[in-house]
Amino acid sequence: MKKIIILGAGMVGKAMAIDLAKKYHVKSVDINIDSLNFLKANYSIEIEQLDVSDEKQLLSVIQEYDLVISAVPGFLGFKTLKNVIKSGKDIVDISFLPEDVLELDELAKKNNVTAIMDCGVAPGMPNIIAGYHNELMEIENFEYMVGGLPKVRTFPFEYKAPFSPCDVIEEYTRPARFVENFKEVTKPAMSDIELLDFENVGSLEAFNSDGLRSLIYTLNNIPNMKEKTLRFPGHIKMIQGLKAAGFLDHKPIQVNGKSVVPFDVTSEILFSAWKLNPEDREFTIMRVIIQGKENDERKEIIYDLYDVYDPIEKISSMARTTGFTATAAVDMVLNGVFNEKGIFPPELVGKHEVCFRYILDYLKQRNIIYKKTEKSI
Repeated sequence: MKKIIILGAGMVGKAMAIDLAKKYHVKSVDINIDSLNFLKANYSIEIEQLDVSDEKQLLSVIQEYDLVISAVPGFLGFKTLKNVIKSGKDIVDISFLPEDVLELDELAKKNNVTAIMDCGVAPGMPNIIAGYHNELMEIENFEYMVGGLPKVRTFPFEYKAPFSPCDVIEEYTRPARFVENFKEVTKPAMSDIELLDFENVGSLEAFNSDGLRSLIYTLNNIPNMKEKTLRFPGHIKMIQGLKAAGFLDHKPIQVNGKSVVPFDVTSEILFSAWKLNPEDREFTIMRVIIQGKENDERKEIIYDLYDVYDPIEKISSMARTTGFTATAAVDMVLNGVFNEKGIFPPELVGKHEVCFRYILDYLKQRNIIYKKTEKSI
């Protein structure tokens, strides 16, 4: 039986462990013993308390495993990924790290490693979809919008964070890059707010965020690309207010003679306000829009996702849609469907039809369905 080790036992890390333990030997490690104890008590999953930032400990623990999954917070992502690659272990990564991991491509090839990065719901599935259709058509416009939201809208934020709040705040502060007429354009995060209507949900607001990531460089034949985040109407004005008032600043200020970083205080407060409890009902919504020419016909292809909390396995929708995209990739690598060496953003995996179909089928088996519609334009 193949052996997998998962770094991180948060909401998504737990979901991946539960999914993979049905087929593989799984070990879950985290610095938080409570998350690990839950897995040990309820599933056939090995656990170990571990600080992944301790390189020596990390390299020792992962040695006996066939593949590593990194589900650590973004600020730990790059160092963790680099250390795993140096160890010669294949890895699937869902950490929302800010660095350019493509610079690790040569290191991965040197160590005979298959490393699939950004392999979640988004970034992840839109990349896979873009990579697949880019092989079949001349794409003129690619865009997607995505959000994870609570079923119950609670004052004041009407939001719950299905993953690390500091990573969510990163979406609100990191400048948004998109592509316009083949040129990379940068706008402030949370700009260009627009209202959009969705079946099952109603009106949501979409705003610029930095979700294109590797697509900007890997699919540079597409002239127009953008990504937006979805929230309930009114949420983003509140976040803009916090930002304008300095609550998201990283520069220390003096408070009663003590040095305080506003961002750290805000993150701590929002962690409590945004905490998604294990049985909170929530949903994930995404729309991917592709416009272009295929066989001399101009087409618009749309993929819609609407997924909800699973009350049977008690797994959040965001954990399902993010985690099971990653576990699909894990299953694919371990079964030799994809075995190229180097760093691979999801679009470079999805361009292979067999991989594209494999991932969609794996998700469909778990009732995560991307509804495709197509029309001439």
